Amino acid sequence: MKWLRERRRRRILSSFNWSQQAWDEVVPELAVLDPLPARDLIRLRDLATLFVHEKDLYGVRGLELTEPMQLAIALQACLPILALGMDWYRGWHSVVVYPEGFWSPREHIDEAGVLHEELRPLIGEAWESGPVILSWADVLGSGERDGENLVIHEFAHKLDMADGVVNGMPPLHKGLSRQAWIDDFTAAYDDLCERVDRDEPTGIDPYASEAPDEFFAVVSEAFFEIPEILNLAYPQVYRHLRDFYRLDPLAWAA
Repeated sequence: MKWLRERRRRRILSSFNWSQQAWDEVVPELAVLDPLPARDLIRLRDLATLFVHEKDLYGVRGLELTEPMQLAIALQACLPILALGMDWYRGWHSVVVYPEGFWSPREHIDEAGVLHEELRPLIGEAWESGPVILSWADVLGSGERDGENLVIHEFAHKLDMADGVVNGMPPLHKGLSRQAWIDDFTAAYDDLCERVDRDEPTGIDPYASEAPDEFFAVVSEAFFEIPEILNLAYPQVYRHLRDFYRLDPLAWAA
């Protein structure tokens, strides 16, 4: 029940505090948080607190997640839901962290209808109704305001999956136009793919051309890390993300 969940959250926030040592170690290293107004940073700290109490964060292959490591992951994971709230991450429970890149099994059917199984090297993965998987070595490279943020990328996938369809469009708020989203994202995605094919500069990570769902995850990274570049390249996409995330990083920068 919602009232019971909110009561539990208030109790957590009243009884748990991140250590000052962990906060002082982590936050100055996350440049992506530099533009946040003080009130938003406080809100983000509360969400990070709820995150580590509602999700199981654990390391594998001998990796032990210290308090600063959990804080670094939680702060970046909660940035996309800063104005949306923790309920957007309901329905799954775990964050699995490898020391570095890992191998993930994949299946595909070729044109002859033959099923193939293969292992793919990855640095992050989000499973529908399952865990988020991260490489700690690549989490360390996130948050530098260079447009590449593994944590935001994988948690954007989780938002995309919230309606059970992985298509590059999360469940939209009431009043937002689904058709306008489709039209503008499709035009931007097609333009990016053409630029990648011509080996032209794109401004954002060319990996966005892999598929529409990857485009959404990559432009979400750019939205929080390099909003000026995203707005210059694809202003309609920036506007849709602003309305969906209910945040305006350009205003933070200003």
